Amino acid sequence: MTDTEIEITADLVRDLLLAQHPDLAGLAIREVAGGWGNQMWRLGDELAVRMQRMDPTPELQLKERRWLPVLAPRLPLPVPIPVRFGEPSERFPKHWTVMTWVPGEPLDHGSIHRGDHAADTLARFLQALHVEAPAEAPTATDRGAHPRNYTDGFDNFVQAVAPDDIAADVRAVWDDAVTAHAWEGPPVWVHGDLHPANVVVSDGTLSGIVDFGDLFAGDPAWDLAAAWVLLPAGTAARFFDRYARADEAAIRRARGLAAMKSLFLMLMGQNGDRGLPGGKPSWGPAGRAALDRVLKGV
Repeated sequence: MTDTEIEITADLVRDLLLAQHPDLAGLAIREVAGGWGNQMWRLGDELAVRMQRMDPTPELQLKERRWLPVLAPRLPLPVPIPVRFGEPSERFPKHWTVMTWVPGEPLDHGSIHRGDHAADTLARFLQALHVEAPAEAPTATDRGAHPRNYTDGFDNFVQAVAPDDIAADVRAVWDDAVTAHAWEGPPVWVHGDLHPANVVVSDGTLSGIVDFGDLFAGDPAWDLAAAWVLLPAGTAARFFDRYARADEAAIRRARGLAAMKSLFLMLMGQNGDRGLPGGKPSWGPAGRAALDRVLKGV
């Protein structure tokens, strides 16, 4: 059995805890639906175990271990904080981490109906996150640069999932982002992967942010795309007013990136509908709704 075929069960999680963190092994263990690169298990009421599954390297978990304790104290929303480290062993030759549990429902299975509150909340969160990163902060290899660097990937998404009647409009949004001025400020902390499965909601609004495995230092437009990807229709303008740091070029880059992220969600949803590995059926409707918001503008 290869590493990627290791079946992660509650018994395996408990065995690993008994071996490395026995004081936690008596807590209830419950599987959390979702996840691809990592699989999550609830541990008692306040903790979770994040198991490296399909990620080929431990880089993403090690990044969270290093930087989340630094960032979390100044962020205005709950985020998962690593509290114990699980090291590779003969029983499970990958990394795993015990983290604080962020309560709420993932947005791809929930909804936001307090749109203005959610826009204000997201703006405050990103204001707090988007500060100049230190020189030793991680950089990204598959994201983080100007949209023009990702045109091939965008084209592939358009061809795969964009409905014919709106494909030209979607391309126009992307072309506008490609011509926008580049980010000229210092690299700031960027979550890098804000989409409906990586935020949680409670009482109709945003209540937590999870999965910082793609955290990097770079252009904040990659997070500002969340104004369309996460927030209800008609609230993007309020978000940018509250955020108050995005110039016209940043908004144009963010809107193009939101179009690409929306197409990606649609593709993952399509894969899920077809039963393909890694597919997420719930992401398809979320992606199409986000794309409709992108096409309506700010």
